[in-house]
Amino acid sequence: MAEVGGWIWERNLRSFLELLSHYVGYNFDATDWETVALAIEETDDERADGWYAYPLVGEAQQAEVRLARSAGGDEVSVTVHGPLTADLRLRADTLLSAYSMR
Repeated sequence: MAEVGGWIWERNLRSFLELLSHYVGYNFDATDWETVALAIEETDDERADGWYAYPLVGEAQQAEVRLARSAGGDEVSVTVHGPLTADLRLRADTLLSAYSMR
C-alpha cells in the first residue's frame, strides 16, 4: 500500500478527480461528481472523522481518494491511498502540485 497526499484548490477538485480516474482506468462521470460534491460540503480537514473517502476502481488499478475541505478556506486536503504503482504515485503527486498552484 502506498499513499500520496497534499492539497488543491477546491475549484480544481473535479478536474483532479477526472484525471486521476483516467489514470486508474475508471470512468468518473456526472453521477460520481454529484456524489463527491454533496459529500465534500460536510467535511473538515481539522477533524479526524471529517474526511470523505471515494473509491476509484479501474480495470487494472484502484485507489481510494480521501477528501476534506479546509475550515474557512478554499483548499481541499487530498490523500490518494491504495496499491498504487510507482507511475500512479508520480501522476497523483504531479496532479496535486499542479492543482495547488494559483
